[in-house]
Amino acid sequence: MYKLILKPILFLFSPEKAHHLTLLLLKIGLAIPLIGWLLRRNYEVRDKRLERKVFGLTFPNPVGLAAGFDKDGKHYEAMSALGFGFIEIGTVTPLGQPGNPLPRLFRLPADEALINRMGFNNEGLAALVERLKKRKPGSLVIGGNIGKNKVTPNEQAGRDYAICFEALFPYVDYFVVNVSSPNTPNLRDLQEKGPLTELLTAIQHLNKQKKHPKPLLLKIAPDLTDGQLDDILDIAQATKLDGVIATNTTISRDSLTTNAQILSEIGAGGLSGKPLKNRSTEIIKYLHQKSKGSLTIIGVGGIADPSDAIEKLNAGAALVQVYSGLVYEGPTLVKRINRAILDMK
Repeated sequence: MYKLILKPILFLFSPEKAHHLTLLLLKIGLAIPLIGWLLRRNYEVRDKRLERKVFGLTFPNPVGLAAGFDKDGKHYEAMSALGFGFIEIGTVTPLGQPGNPLPRLFRLPADEALINRMGFNNEGLAALVERLKKRKPGSLVIGGNIGKNKVTPNEQAGRDYAICFEALFPYVDYFVVNVSSPNTPNLRDLQEKGPLTELLTAIQHLNKQKKHPKPLLLKIAPDLTDGQLDDILDIAQATKLDGVIATNTTISRDSLTTNAQILSEIGAGGLSGKPLKNRSTEIIKYLHQKSKGSLTIIGVGGIADPSDAIEKLNAGAALVQVYSGLVYEGPTLVKRINRAILDMK
């Protein structure tokens, strides 16, 4: 139904408008009890064999929604009806910010990819906290992806991350420190060993002061060298990180089918979707092997069918996340992945 009917209609709209339209249709559908029941019955795969216990949390299945889809925590309950085992909200910043000018999200249909330069657009921490206060306890595993405001210099970035951490702590199940988006100027400089160690040490210090600390993860870029990945492993061990999310979007445009002129007109932004598949899997495998399996990894990047997800799990990922694949494959992707995992049992 999605590929035959909904996708052609949605692709008539700009990607950002199509995103909002999709969420509006889902919200309307779920407001009708019968349709809501049918949606959950159609998309959810309930089976104890899919359950995963990772960094002290129980995930009903290993397929999650990546950050960026629900930046403001408005849609996590609705998206859970599509069968996700967990939802990651954000990236959120202390103060609301509009993000980069439109247009800032682009489809590359020939490559089944997206380019975005959203720029951490979100309504801010206070608005997100108010929504999460209404969350039903234990109803869904939710991760909080945190970042810094565009106007905050890197020297003061730690303050922004700390503010987000403290405010969100009662309302999310795990945290993700995002220093790998290519769409906030100089943000990726925080991935260097010195600044990153300092940042994570400070957040972990706040975390360990809590009666029940929350899992703390780091989201990394796919553009890191092996030497930089070795640094990530050192930092993860030194700061006692609970895990890594591999990977964010890439600034590379290698091996794309899309015409070079079109890419030039689109300009800067992070590339996601199928072209990212191999590199993200390579990084998962590298980190898993180098850490001898001691580092928990959530795999994301280029998952467009069940075999892509299974490939990442076999490479060493404990869980996987999807986003761009939903745009091209539709919501049945989650169900198909979960069923394929069961078929392996």
